[in-house]
Amino acid sequence: IHLKIMMTKKTISASRAFLILFLCYMITALEVPLDSSLPQPPTITQQSPKDYIVDPRENIVIQCEAKGKPPPSFSWTRNGTHFDIDKDARVTVKPNSGTLVINIMNGGKAEAYEGVYQCTARNERGAAISNNIVIRSSRSPLWTKEKVEPKLVREGDPLVLHCSPPVGLPPPIIFWMDNSFQRLPQNERVSQGLNGDLYFSNVKPEDTREDYICYARFNHTQTIQQKQPISVKVFSMDSLNETISANLSDTDFYGAKPLTERRPTLLTPMGSTSNKVELRGNVLLLECIAEGLPTPVIRWIKEGGELPVNRTFFENFKKTLKIIEVSEADSGKYKCVARNPLGSTHHTITVTVKAAPYWITAPRNLVLSPGEDGTLICRANGNPKPNISWLTNGVPIAIAPEDPSRKVDGDTIIFSDVQERSSAVYQCNASNEYGYLLANAFVNVLAEPPRILTPANKLYQVIANNPALLDCAFFGSPVPEIEWFKGVKGSILRGDLYVFHDNGTLEIPVAQKDSTGTYTCVARNKLGKVQNEVHLEVKDPTMIIKQPEYKIIQRGGQVSFECTIKHDPTLIPTITWVKDNGELPDDERFIIHKDSLAIMNVTDKDDGTYTCVANTTLDSVSASAVFTVVAATPTPAIIYDRPNPPFDLELTDQLERSIQLSWIPGYDNNSPITNFVIEYEDGMHEPGVWHYQTEVRGTQTTVQLKLSPYVNYSFRVIAVNEIGRSQPSEASEQYLTKAAKPDENPSGVQGIGSEPDNLVIIWEPLKGFQSNGPGLQYKVSWRQKDVGDEWTSVIVANVSKYIVSGTPIFVPYEIKVQALNDLGYAPEPAEVIGHSGEDLPMVAPGSVQVHIVNSTLAKVHWDPVPLKTVRGHLQGYRIYYWKVQSLSKRRRRHVEKKILTFSGNKTHGMLPGLEPYSSYKLNVRVVNGKGEGPASPDKLFKTPEGVPSSPSFLKITNPTLDSLTLEWGPPTHPNGVLIAYTLKFQPINSTHELGPLVEIRIPANETSLILSNLNYSTRYKFYFYAQTSVGAGSQTTEEAVTIMDEGKMAMASRQVDIATQGWFIGLMCAVALLILILLIVCFIRRNKGGKYPVKEKEDAHADPEIQPMKEDDGTFGEYGDAEDHKPLKKGSRTPSDRTVKKEDSDDSLVDYGEGVNGQFNEDGSFIGQYSGKKEKEPAEGNESSEAPSPVNAMNSFV
Repeated sequence: IHLKIMMTKKTISASRAFLILFLCYMITALEVPLDSSLPQPPTITQQSPKDYIVDPRENIVIQCEAKGKPPPSFSWTRNGTHFDIDKDARVTVKPNSGTLVINIMNGGKAEAYEGVYQCTARNERGAAISNNIVIRSSRSPLWTKEKVEPKLVREGDPLVLHCSPPVGLPPPIIFWMDNSFQRLPQNERVSQGLNGDLYFSNVKPEDTREDYICYARFNHTQTIQQKQPISVKVFSMDSLNETISANLSDTDFYGAKPLTERRPTLLTPMGSTSNKVELRGNVLLLECIAEGLPTPVIRWIKEGGELPVNRTFFENFKKTLKIIEVSEADSGKYKCVARNPLGSTHHTITVTVKAAPYWITAPRNLVLSPGEDGTLICRANGNPKPNISWLTNGVPIAIAPEDPSRKVDGDTIIFSDVQERSSAVYQCNASNEYGYLLANAFVNVLAEPPRILTPANKLYQVIANNPALLDCAFFGSPVPEIEWFKGVKGSILRGDLYVFHDNGTLEIPVAQKDSTGTYTCVARNKLGKVQNEVHLEVKDPTMIIKQPEYKIIQRGGQVSFECTIKHDPTLIPTITWVKDNGELPDDERFIIHKDSLAIMNVTDKDDGTYTCVANTTLDSVSASAVFTVVAATPTPAIIYDRPNPPFDLELTDQLERSIQLSWIPGYDNNSPITNFVIEYEDGMHEPGVWHYQTEVRGTQTTVQLKLSPYVNYSFRVIAVNEIGRSQPSEASEQYLTKAAKPDENPSGVQGIGSEPDNLVIIWEPLKGFQSNGPGLQYKVSWRQKDVGDEWTSVIVANVSKYIVSGTPIFVPYEIKVQALNDLGYAPEPAEVIGHSGEDLPMVAPGSVQVHIVNSTLAKVHWDPVPLKTVRGHLQGYRIYYWKVQSLSKRRRRHVEKKILTFSGNKTHGMLPGLEPYSSYKLNVRVVNGKGEGPASPDKLFKTPEGVPSSPSFLKITNPTLDSLTLEWGPPTHPNGVLIAYTLKFQPINSTHELGPLVEIRIPANETSLILSNLNYSTRYKFYFYAQTSVGAGSQTTEEAVTIMDEGKMAMASRQVDIATQGWFIGLMCAVALLILILLIVCFIRRNKGGKYPVKEKEDAHADPEIQPMKEDDGTFGEYGDAEDHKPLKKGSRTPSDRTVKKEDSDDSLVDYGEGVNGQFNEDGSFIGQYSGKKEKEPAEGNESSEAPSPVNAMNSFV
C-alpha cells in the first residue's frame, strides 16, 4: 500500500516580509521626506536601459524621471554634446518630467536618432546624471538569395543542414519547420545546434523530405524570415541497384564512404580543445554534437571539480550544458564525452569567467547636520579590477569647484565639518573593458529635529513563535538615536530577547503571547525628541488536529476525508481542498462540509493526492493524503519499499586530491530514488567508522570527490527514496592518497593564565585525517606584545596545551600554533592575543561619594582605579553596604552586609531598597578574574525620613452605650520621628451606608483613646495611621458596635426611625407569614367533604391527568365556578378549554408526592378518586399511612 501523508505549515510575513521591510526602512532612513520645508538634491528615479534597442515603427521614448526639492529641471546630451530639444520639431519632453519623446510616425527615421544620450536633473542643491543610454534601431534584414542544392545522403551517414540566418539586431531566434508550419521533430539523433544548423548524427530513410525550412524570428519587429526549402533524399544501400549506381557517382552523395557501424566523431566543436569566455552572472552554454552509428550518447564532466548542483541543466538531449549565474568559481576545463558501443571521443572546453563591474559597496545618500563628518564609499569588483572615478554634480571632481570640507581618497570621499554649501550630488563610475557602473549619491546638509514616519498606533499581528518586526521609520539631522519601550512608561528594552536594527526596526525573534502589548519608539537628537506608539498582537498558530488519511475505495463507492483545525479565536480561517495541487473538479459528486470532503460514486479519475489547506490572514497549514480507487475485485497491492543498495562501485580519474566515483543504482522498489549519500572510511586513522562525504541527486550516478592527503579511503553509497534509506553498498576498493604538508593549523588557540606567573596556551588538536602525513607535531610560539622580543618556540606532540612559566603578571602575549609533519609545515598561522595570569587588584577606588536620591535610594560615585593596578581583566566594581542603626531607635544592631556588582569600567551605581531614617556604611572594591581588590575606606551616610508603616495593631475594647476604647501600637517601621496619629471614624447604618466622617488628631506619645458621646447600638468604622514630618503612613481599619440598653428602648424608639430597624422588619415578616398560612388552611377546609363524580369523569375522558388550575381564581379548572358556594351538579362533564396533554403536564402535583405512591389523600388532593378508591370519612387530625404532602405538612405546622 502506497501511503503518503504530508503536512506543511507556512507563516506569512516572515523572511519574505522581513526583506521587504528591511529594504524599505533603509531607504526611508536615508532619504529626506519630500515636503515643502526640507530641501533635497535630485535623485534619478527612473531611466531607460543602457542598451536600448527601439522598434523603428514606433515613437522613441527615452525615460528620465527624478525627484528633489525644489523639483529639478532636466537637460540632455547626445554623443557628448548638448542636445537642444527646441531645435528639433520631432522631439518633445513630457510635462513635469525629463522623458524625451521622439516622433517618427510621420516620415521620421529611427536610424537618424541613434546615438548615446545622457540626462541631467538639476536643482539648487546639486545635479544627478543618468547612465549613458545607447539608442539603436532594431533591424531584420532579408535572407540573401541563394541556390540550395538538394542533399543526397546514404543511409547511416551524418548530415548538417546549414541555416546561416541574416545578421539582425538583436540576433534572431532560429527554428526549423516544414511547409505546413509544423515543427520538425528532434531527438538524440536529430537536433538543432546553438548556431541554428540542423545536425543528423546518422540519417534514416524516413528523413527523406523536400521541405526542411529554417525560420528566423526577429522579436523587436515581430517579423519572421524564411530560408529556401532544403530537399534531403536518403538512399538505402539495399535499394541502390546497378542502374542507380551507374548514374550516380560517390561525389553526388553527402558524406564520406558509408560504413556499417562507426565510432563517434564530433560535428561541433571541431578539434580536441577550444576556449570560451563568459561574463559573471550570465548563462554559460557549452555544446557538443557528435555523429556515429549507433547514435552516440553525450556525457559532461568538469575536470578537477564538480558541476554546480543547483545551477546546472542539460538541454538538447544532453548535447548542451547550461550553467546559470556563472561566477569566477565556474572557470575551468569542461569535457564532453561522446560514446557508443564502438568507442568514444571527447572535446575539452576551457572556460574563463570574466566580470563586468559589480558593486561591493555602492555609495549611499548622506544626510549630515552642519559641523558633522561623514564618508561616501564606492567599492566595486570585476575581472579585470575596475577603475573608480568620481564626479560632483556631473563634473569630474578634479575640475569641480573646490570644497574645503571634502577629501578624495581613492574609492572614498571624506567629509569634515560640513556646512550647508557642501550639499551636492556625487557620482561614482566603476568601469573596465566589459562595462561600467554609475551611481548617484547626494550629500544633504540639514539641521532637523527628529520625526517618526511610521503611522501612529499601527497594529502588527504575528503568529506565536515567529519573528515580529515593529517599524520605527525615522528622519532627523543629526541622525536620531532610537530607543524602544514596552508600554507607554515602561522600562527601556534590552537583552537577548530583542534585536535593534539600525533603521529603527525592533525585532522580536521569537514572539510569544506575552509579547502582546503597546511598544513605544523614541527618537532623539540634539534638536529634540519625538515618540510613537505601535501595537503588537501575537496569535495562536493554526493547527490541523485531525488530518486526512490514506484511503483505498472500490470504484462506485464513496469516501470522506476529515480535516479538523484549531486556530486563534480572533482569526477567521478558510479551508480549501485541492487535488494534485490543483483545483477540485467542478463536479457535484464532490461535497465540501465544514471540516470534511466527501466524494460520491468514485471513479478512476478521482485517484490522486487530496490536500486540506487551512488559511488565515497570518498563516497557512496543510495536510495531504493519497486516495486510490480500485476495481470491485482488487488487484494485488503494489509494494513500496526502500531501494535496494547500489552496486558495482568504480573509482576512476584518480588524482592526488580528487577521484571520481561511479555506481549502478539498485531497484527502487516502486518509489523513485531522490538522492544518493556517499560515505567514506579512513582505514588508516579511524578504521570501521564511516563519515558523511556528500550527496547527489537521484538521477546522478557519478560524483567527483575531494580528498585529503595521507588517508586510506574506502567509499560506499546509500540510496534514498520517500520510504527511507537503502542498506549501504559494498565498500569500494581502497585508495591511499599521498602524504603532504598540513593544509591547516589548529583552531581555538587561546592564551590564559592559571597562576599569576604563567601563561597557558591551549588549542584544538587536528584530527587524524587533517594531519596530511606522518609525524604530526605542533610548533607553539609566543612573545610579549609591543616589547619587540623575538619569538620563543617549542615543538610538542600529542598534547593540546603548553604552559609558559615565569611570566609577568597579566601582560599581553602574541601567540600562534603551527602544525607540521614529516613533510613540512602548514601555512603560517594567524596570531592571537592572550594574557598571562591575573593577580588580585592592588588599590581601592578613591573619592567615594554618596548622593541621597530619596529615603530608599542612593547614588554612589567613585574614581576608577588605574588599569595597570587592576592586574587582570576588569570585571567591574563591587559595593558592600550595611545598615548601622535606625536613627529613630538609637540602637545599633548587627545586619549582614549586602553586595551589588556593577560590570565594566563604571564610576557610579545606584543602591536601592534602603530603609528610611537610618545610618549606613559602604565601601567599594574593584574586581578582576582573580578576585577582589582592597576595600575603600568605609563611607557613612544617612537616609532621610520617610512615611511610617501602619500601626502595629489597633484594638477596640470596652464597648458601652455611647463609648468605645481604642488601643494601638506604634508602627513597626516609623521611618522617622512620629509627630502625631490621626483617627477618622464614621457610623454605618443598617443598609451599610456610611455616615459623616469625624477626624481626631492624637499626640505621638499616646497609645489609647476613649471615644464618648457615640450612638448606642451603632456600628462604626475606624481609620487609623501615623505621621512623620514627611507625611502620613499606611492606615489600618477596624469596625466596632456600641451596645444596646433594653431599658431605654421605648425612649430610643422615639428617636429612631422604626421602619429602618432590623427587629421591626423581622416582626412584620413573621406576621405576614402567619396570615398567609391561615388563608391556606381556610381554603383547604372549605374544599373538604362531598362526593365528586371524579370516577365518572375518568371514564368519560381518555386522559386521566389532573386538569390545570385556572389562572384567574386559583382553583382547579374542572371544579372552579363563579358561584363558589354552590355544589357541583352530579355527573357534570363540562370540559375545560385548557386541557393539558399528558406529555405537557409535568407540573402536576403528583410530582410532589413521596413514599410508595407519592399521592395526596382527600385532605389535600384528588388522586384517590382518580384511582377509584373508596373514600374515607374526613376526620379531625386525619393521618395518612403515606408520607405527608406539602399541604399536610403545612396543616401540621398550623
